Amino acid sequence: MPILNPLISIIVPVYNEEQNIKPFLSRMEAIVNKLQLRYEIIFCLDPSPDNTETTIRLEIERNKNIGMIKFSRRFGQPAATMAGINYCKGDICVIIDVDLQDPPELIEQMIDKWKEGYYVVYATRQSRKGETITKHIITFFGYRVIKAISDIEIPVDTGDFRLMDRRVINELKKMNDTYGFLRGLVPFVGFKQISIKYNRKERTIGTTNYNKYIGGINTALHGIFGFSARPLQIASILGGVIALLSFILGIYALFQKLILHTDMTPGLTMTTMLITFLAGIQLLSLGIIGEYIGRIYDEVRKRPLYIVETTENII
Repeated sequence: MPILNPLISIIVPVYNEEQNIKPFLSRMEAIVNKLQLRYEIIFCLDPSPDNTETTIRLEIERNKNIGMIKFSRRFGQPAATMAGINYCKGDICVIIDVDLQDPPELIEQMIDKWKEGYYVVYATRQSRKGETITKHIITFFGYRVIKAISDIEIPVDTGDFRLMDRRVINELKKMNDTYGFLRGLVPFVGFKQISIKYNRKERTIGTTNYNKYIGGINTALHGIFGFSARPLQIASILGGVIALLSFILGIYALFQKLILHTDMTPGLTMTTMLITFLAGIQLLSLGIIGEYIGRIYDEVRKRPLYIVETTENII
């Protein structure tokens, strides 16, 4: 656990962030220098159409504590983050976005908690400025649905911004998860974990390049289907309930025919509604099964989560 003068690895996934590199490094270097930390800053770069790579290379020439992992193509933020975890050398690591919505100043509090004996210190958002109502709704309900049905305790309103001890890093490196859903993998690993609260600030430069609406929905689906079998259980229960209701309806129809000598009142609208409802339930169940089968398919192929094209100043 806590050691004197630890090496801290700062893992920063980036894509199309040319304008944010220098402001980020200015604040991050001020923090680590203030805390007198040995450090490495690892930029995990999805190939970008702007000058992000060139900017990072210039910063590496200025400061040899900075390194870069460049991928062969765009693999996405979860893969980039896992690459940083696999390559980092630190006694502890911090995962943080480059846009400064997550304040680097929180690292001091995270280290204090680590020194108290916590293996993971994750930052929980009390507020989220600069985001649309649609994204607020998606994230609010998404986190809570994942928490409600997951087999492990995945904290709500918590992204990837966190500090992790080397023990946790080593366990994560053993994982062969195809999707790299860190928010679920870290609770799965376990060990003593704690949350600190903060207010997420509005992005000041550019627009987000990761986790827009579709990315957020995909992240939620990874959390739901990657860490729980309850959707399958719900589909089974729903199918059983509908079958029971259909059986009861059939008995009632038979009772009317044989005992009361009457037929159920025919109605095209009711018949159409029932058929449409049952078809919808069937398609929903098939969709749930398909999500699991798709993930099984991805896992059995055992394709790498990412492919590295080149590294710069990474041992």
